Amino acid sequence: MPETLTVFMLQCEILLVNAWKSLETVHMKDAVLTISSKNYSSWSLRGWLLCRMAGLDFEEELLSSDDPSTRAELLLLSPSFLVPCLRHNGLKVWDTLGLAEYLNETFPQAGLLPRGAAARVHCRAISGEMHSGFTNLRSALPMNLKAHYPGFKIWAGAQADIDRVATIWRECLRTYDGPYLFGERPSVADAMYAPVATRFRTYDVKLDRMCADYCDTVLNLPDMIEWIEAAKAEPVAVEELEAAYDSDPIEIGFNSRYILDILAQIEGEAARFAMADAASPSVVHEVADSSAVYVLMPMRV
Repeated sequence: MPETLTVFMLQCEILLVNAWKSLETVHMKDAVLTISSKNYSSWSLRGWLLCRMAGLDFEEELLSSDDPSTRAELLLLSPSFLVPCLRHNGLKVWDTLGLAEYLNETFPQAGLLPRGAAARVHCRAISGEMHSGFTNLRSALPMNLKAHYPGFKIWAGAQADIDRVATIWRECLRTYDGPYLFGERPSVADAMYAPVATRFRTYDVKLDRMCADYCDTVLNLPDMIEWIEAAKAEPVAVEELEAAYDSDPIEIGFNSRYILDILAQIEGEAARFAMADAASPSVVHEVADSSAVYVLMPMRV
């Protein structure tokens, strides 16, 4: 009789452990957030921060840098991206503002939107402005958490975007008394502008004291520190070449293979690209030796 009882108790214990593991597995897979590069993807950072702010327990799914949609985002080749993408409770949400609204409805206690109708309208307005605008800032100062460029030269178009961001920040901080854009706790707006704070640090953007303090506040959030540390440990996904540009903005495209073929012939450490406009041939030569000149035809973009 005692032996039978012992076996029965052991079987019960095993069944209970297995049941708990099954429940834990279901819980782990209940919410999955798909993101791309933590070093380069500003949209992934926004979605990830929103999920953390909401208190959602989620599993990360990291897309490979070889994924076509990921490459398009990292190389700024696509106007719309499908990351971050949240799968939760049988639903799929992939737009960042759509994700913010979904999380706010699902977790109202998290306070992703500020209290008061006027503040909520203001928060949604500046979040929408970041969502659809600031194209010059995005292209001239792409997110790169591993890099730092002291004295980076900013062209006029990007500077106008920087000035607008600073105006938004100052208005919010003065109206709602900080330390975040809408008061004492981070909101949707802080998640939307967090990647901009990283860009300002990476490219050594000069800010007034109020905006600089706000950048420090955002970058010192525990979730931001965790993301940045993970980004710095991430393998290199995009090869980069440092370049200095000393003329008016121009949007021009080249076949990357042709550029690589030309650079393979140059023995020095620097090459000069001379461009007249987006439709005319560009001239390339080695900075230290201009005896060999290469002509590169642009592509339509």
